[in-house]
Amino acid sequence: MEITVTTAEQLRLTAEEFESIQQKLGRVPNFTELCCFSAMWSEHCSYKNSIKLLKTLPREGKKMLVKAGEENAGLMDIGDGYGVVFKIESHNHPSAIEPFQGAATGVGGIHRDIFTMGARPIASLNSLRFGNISEAKTQHLLAGIVHGIGHYGNCFGVPTVGGEIYFENCYHTNPLVNAMSVGTLKNGDTISATAEGNGNPVFFVGSATGKDGIGGASFASANITADSAEDLPAVQVGDPFQEKKLLEACLEVIKTGAIVGMQDMGAAGIICSTAEMSAKGNSGMRIDLDKVPMRQQNMKAWELLLSESQERMLMVVEKGKEAEVIKVFEKWDLPCSEIGEVTGTGLLEFYMNGILEATLPAVELVLGGGAPQYDRESTRPAYLDQVAAFNPDTIEVPVDLKEIAEQLIQIPNIASKRWIYTQYDSMVGAGTASTNEPSDAAIVIAKPTNKGLALTTDCNSRYVYADPYKGAMMAVAEAARNIVCSGGQPLGITNCLNFGNPYNPEVYYQFVNAIKGMGEACVKFDTPVTGGNVSFYNQSPEGPVYPTPTIGMVGLLENVDDKMTMDFKKNGDIIYLIGQSRNDINSSEYLHKIHGVEFSPAPHFDLEEEFFLHRVIEALIGEQLIASAHDVSEGGVFITLAESGFNRNLGFEVASNQALRKDAWLFGEAQSRVIVSVDITHVNDFEARLLALNQPFEKLGTVTKGEMIIDGENWNSIIEWKSKYDQAIGNFLAGHESEQALITL
Repeated sequence: MEITVTTAEQLRLTAEEFESIQQKLGRVPNFTELCCFSAMWSEHCSYKNSIKLLKTLPREGKKMLVKAGEENAGLMDIGDGYGVVFKIESHNHPSAIEPFQGAATGVGGIHRDIFTMGARPIASLNSLRFGNISEAKTQHLLAGIVHGIGHYGNCFGVPTVGGEIYFENCYHTNPLVNAMSVGTLKNGDTISATAEGNGNPVFFVGSATGKDGIGGASFASANITADSAEDLPAVQVGDPFQEKKLLEACLEVIKTGAIVGMQDMGAAGIICSTAEMSAKGNSGMRIDLDKVPMRQQNMKAWELLLSESQERMLMVVEKGKEAEVIKVFEKWDLPCSEIGEVTGTGLLEFYMNGILEATLPAVELVLGGGAPQYDRESTRPAYLDQVAAFNPDTIEVPVDLKEIAEQLIQIPNIASKRWIYTQYDSMVGAGTASTNEPSDAAIVIAKPTNKGLALTTDCNSRYVYADPYKGAMMAVAEAARNIVCSGGQPLGITNCLNFGNPYNPEVYYQFVNAIKGMGEACVKFDTPVTGGNVSFYNQSPEGPVYPTPTIGMVGLLENVDDKMTMDFKKNGDIIYLIGQSRNDINSSEYLHKIHGVEFSPAPHFDLEEEFFLHRVIEALIGEQLIASAHDVSEGGVFITLAESGFNRNLGFEVASNQALRKDAWLFGEAQSRVIVSVDITHVNDFEARLLALNQPFEKLGTVTKGEMIIDGENWNSIIEWKSKYDQAIGNFLAGHESEQALITL
């Protein structure tokens, strides 16, 4: 078969990249070799359009135990000889085509990134985006994706403890499915994804290899179109029970001391794991592909190299200890095959039945090695002129604010997500500490210590759309605020950067400015970026999705018993707003969903103001001056008050700030605000502390037995509002074929 530039372009390589490959090899590649470059130089694996900008993010910190990008996931010190491992990744394109398996294998893949480092996964979270919930397509995707996440996580035995979900029209064709996993380990027990030691055997362990997932990395590096369903073989198929066995076997085999290095086979499969491990160890490998356990007969070399079959690992074993490794995997009834050895050549040599199929320099394939790095054109989006032109004075304050509040509390972005999270097992492993007493962040116990980990995923993509720089800052800030309001100290972040086509200059402008804002916020909060994922090409013929730089953040509680919860505790407690109320309805759910305004600036945000607020909340919690804390976010003060009352069916009697338009005070989403409740015996000390700190605050009113009273008007009982909040999604789905599937999965 003659290999030409046309062949390369069919494999989604450019003419320039094809020329570069020929120069690196000193010859024309054969088809198998070109397929390997296609996968490894895809956006999904090489980050070729983002790596230069990613390097500008803060990637070091005093509690980081490995540098960002050095291993499969971030690792940070939590004290007492233990570390926390965490990472978030996307599985957007596969989920758009085959929602159940796309989402399920996203969960499986991110857990493998955690236990391949020697950590046991203890919690998972997710961040999801869909189109209009009333449309049949959205309901189909929603049902499949939620089922896939729940099925894999529940069967694998790791609790799903938190997440977020939004519905916006721009995600109609291209939903976002971001999965995060968190694990713990004893410091020093980490396994590196490195191939070292000439002659050390290379083992393939886990599920046999089939044709599912072939070309998945390239598939994830292209726009979703009407023809994308033809790429269905690129979607992987997962088996959570097999992964559970693989987890236990890997953690057990690590204890034998026989493992030199280990990496999971995720995107781009065998070619990726062999290339990355070899490049990291400045080594090479000789691999006999015919020794790879196969599910299907007569698989070709390129199919074996690019398959993304799930639940597989590549291990480098210390020579002479092969029997110990084989014994462990036989015990767990998992395939385990010696498929080659480490060499000192720097080359990957792949044989099939004794015939050399490909010879590739490992370092030239990988991110940070020979993979291309590009600067793309950036142009300020034209729509930002419409954003800047918005005048809030054109929006009249509604006469019946109670009616508006009733609409707002039933908007899918705000209403209860109980219909989703009840499908997830949040208690398996008995490590979840925040189920009955909710906090702004999920709290899990970092066993065997009594420390707590505060976990959250956050991003309001409409804020980022309105102002990519400030909006990305706000995503980091909200994640940190959620952790601080839960009693934790933010440690670090992992990010999942979901954007449209990077060759679109307006999309790239969003990306450039989001990276800048994210970096500045991470420096301020001392939350280095430990790693993550870039997902470009999230767009359809209708256009790109909102820029969605999802932030996964981990925080630490020295004692899990010191957590702070968001719910009002008892009748008579005093309610305060800490922070500055503002005449701001910009980019709020109220403005966007009730008034239908698509273009408005991001809400008020000031990084210094936000940082100071966090220090204040930390002090109040540490001095035990507050009984609850819940940050103001989507839906504004009203939704924050209502959510604070739901858990114990406690209401509130409050007075609005008469200096502001009433809809802005109730429903505006200006940042850097937290609603707290205070026992009446602590009120004097509480107010004195805030005055001493020069922290703006407002006394709103009191907690009631159940009635909701605003400016003297009785808005009925908290139980009635809770019913609207809980039943909203069912009402949206009423009469649709997918309703029963969604509610009874």
